[in-house]
Amino acid sequence: MKSPVRKMFDGIASRYDFLNHFLSCYQDVLWRRYCCKSLKKMMAADMFTEKSQADESRDEMPLEKSISKMPLEMPRGLNKVRLLDLCGGTGDFANTFRKIFESGCKCESARDFVVDPAVIGDFSYGMLAEVKPKKIDAHAVQLDAMKMPFAEGQFDVILNGFGMRNVPDARGALLESYRVLDAGGYLCVLEFFSPRNLFNKFFYKVLAPLFIPVMGAFFSGKRDAYEYLVNSIIRFLPVDAFCKMAEECGFEVKKVKMFDGGISFGVFLRKPESAA
Repeated sequence: MKSPVRKMFDGIASRYDFLNHFLSCYQDVLWRRYCCKSLKKMMAADMFTEKSQADESRDEMPLEKSISKMPLEMPRGLNKVRLLDLCGGTGDFANTFRKIFESGCKCESARDFVVDPAVIGDFSYGMLAEVKPKKIDAHAVQLDAMKMPFAEGQFDVILNGFGMRNVPDARGALLESYRVLDAGGYLCVLEFFSPRNLFNKFFYKVLAPLFIPVMGAFFSGKRDAYEYLVNSIIRFLPVDAFCKMAEECGFEVKKVKMFDGGISFGVFLRKPESAA
C-alpha cells in the first residue's frame, strides 16, 4: 500500500517542475546551478591537491625509481563521475549536474569531467515517470532512501534536492548516503530548512501558508500537497542542527551556502578519504 506522502507526490508529478519554478520565481534553477558549479570546483581542487601530493612524493624518490613509476604515455581523457540523484523526482538536479560538469573545466588544475549514466532514485513512481520525456542519460530507480539497493562506495557524488525533509528519518538517509558514497565523494543537500531568523519565520509561518497552497491548488488541484510542503519545512531541522547530524554520521561539512536570505540552503558534505 502506498504511503500518503508517496501518493501525494504521484498526484502532483505532472505539474511538479512548473510549480517549483513558478513558486520560487525560477530561483530553484539558479540554486541547482550554483550547487553543481561549486561541486565541480571542489572536485577539481581535490584532484589538483592529489596530483601535487603525488608529484611531491615522486620528487622525493631516487631518480631511477621515479622513472620506473612513470607511465610510457601520460594518460589523457576525462574524469568519470558516478552520480546518484537521490530523492531525484523528475531528474532536474541530475540534468543540471551533467550540463555543468560536461561543459568543460576552466580550472588549469583538472581535466574535463564526464558523467556516467546517472541513477535517479525516488520513492514516487509518478515522479520517475516524468524523467523519460526529458531524455536524460540516466536510469530511474524506485527506492527507499534509507535502504538503497547499491553496494558500498558505488557513487562519487550524491545530490539530494528538496528531498531530505521528506524521508521519515533524516539520520538514516545520511548514514545510507555515507555507505553508498565512495571515500572522498560528495553529498550535496539543497533544502528548505526550518526557519530560525525573523525574515524566514515571517516568510514560512505567515506568507507561505497564505499563497503557496492557493497557487498549488490553482495549478495542480492539489491544495493538500502544498500545505504539506509548507508544514514539512517548519517541522524540519534548522540547517545548523542538520550539519551537526551529518558530522555525527561521519561527514565533513565543507560548505554551507545560504540562498535568498535563508529561503533555502546548499549544504556540501564530504566523505573523508580516510574512510576508504
